[in-house]
Amino acid sequence: MEHGLSDRKIKILQAIIEAHIADGEPVGSKYLAQDKQLSCSSATIRNEMAELEALGYLEQPHTSAGRVPSELGYRFYVDALLERYRMTNSEIETINRTLHDKLHELDEILSNASRLASSLTNYTSIAIKPRPATVRVERYESMYVDTRNFVLVMLFHGGAVKTKYIHLEHELREEQQEALVRLLNLGLVGLTSEEITISVICALEKQAGVAAPVISPLVRAVYETMSEMDGGDVRVQGVNHLLEYPEYADVGRMKDMLTMFEKKDDLLDLIATGADDDGVHIYIGKENTVDVMSNSTLVYRQVKRDGHVVGAIGIIGPCRMNYSKVIETLNQLAEGIDNAIGEDGGNSRK
Repeated sequence: MEHGLSDRKIKILQAIIEAHIADGEPVGSKYLAQDKQLSCSSATIRNEMAELEALGYLEQPHTSAGRVPSELGYRFYVDALLERYRMTNSEIETINRTLHDKLHELDEILSNASRLASSLTNYTSIAIKPRPATVRVERYESMYVDTRNFVLVMLFHGGAVKTKYIHLEHELREEQQEALVRLLNLGLVGLTSEEITISVICALEKQAGVAAPVISPLVRAVYETMSEMDGGDVRVQGVNHLLEYPEYADVGRMKDMLTMFEKKDDLLDLIATGADDDGVHIYIGKENTVDVMSNSTLVYRQVKRDGHVVGAIGIIGPCRMNYSKVIETLNQLAEGIDNAIGEDGGNSRK
């Protein structure tokens, strides 16, 4: 990374950023002069800080105060100076135990991972189910309950699994219910909601014979589920953690953040514009395209299954977040999710 900074400037910048992350206060030259690793006088440090400010790496919030990192400073820190956070055995064990304990669906895996991310990092976390390009069912299955009830299981392209409880007006034996599901696999697999037309439904009813009256409620359940999935979703954990940081003390700004979490569209759009790769994505301050995030950092990592993006987990917090711990936590969680999906396909129905 081309930057033109001397080793001394880099060490001073790193010391300022890490001190500011720790306590949130502007950092002065007298404080840094106590750092034995710098081996500089206060006057030398002041000169270097002034040059770092002129280069855009530091900012001075008040005339007589110390300096704080700018967005450029944080970006340099993340790209060039960050040391890997080493998770404790206890933290890793907690991740593995939580993600492998009787998981049923991918949505549940992502929610558990998000909840754990918030707990481990003390920041707000998000679990994202992205807007799919198209929603298509790859396979239908069923679980027999009794002659008037069964559970329809829909396995979607990309790995998502949804279930619908179906109540029948007419009694059907288990083998008749299974025959209905075979019809769905023959007539509806691979179709989008727009492609499930009246003619398709009529053809299914003709093939269903005596079970024809059941086709309409079955298709309605499929259509409703596909419509629900078209919108994507964001689940937020640990919003209360934002209140622990002075960056969110402004009531108006906090209200805007809560509105963003509630509406979800801005976050879904932001994730959708990110690169499609296996790495951690970091948006610092105004790098976020959402205005209300201009004093925040979003860090997230995509979750894939069979090469397809099926979700994402992320962290939102102040720009002075503990980047090293956040990145390692998301990496460990993503690895745990990969293992969970690999073991049971992310759709175990115990």
